[in-house]
This record gives sequence, structure tokens and C-alpha cells, in this order.
Amino acid sequence: MADSAIAELPIQEEAEFTQEILWGASAIGKQIHRNKRQTHHLLERGLIKSARKVGGLWCANRAALRREFGA
Repeated sequence: MADSAIAELPIQEEAEFTQEILWGASAIGKQIHRNKRQTHHLLERGLIKSARKVGGLWCANRAALRREFGA
């Protein structure tokens, strides 16, 4: 029984991690209380330091955005 609990742990950690990543300007904007257009402007100008572009889509860690914007 203990072996099965250990085997499930990495999947749970991965699920928690992916929930903390916000994908797209709209989702990032909701976290920092900006609309999609305002957020896209900030992202393109490099004014959101915790955001990165991955495959043409902006993403950011929720906790990092909270630290950066105090949201």
C-alpha cells in the first residue's frame, strides 16, 4: 500500500505545479488586475519580469506574479 502512494506522488506534484502556471495574456491579466490588452502591452514591453513566451504563448507562475505585483 505504501508503494502505491509513493508512485502517485510525482503525478500529484506535477498537477499542482501546472495549476500554478498561467497561460496566455488573459489569464495573466486576471491575476494582476489588468485586461488582456493592457497585459499584452506589458508583456511585449518586457515589464512583467516573471513572464516568459513559450511556443508563442505567454506564461507566468502565479506565485511569481503575486510577488512582483503584490496581487
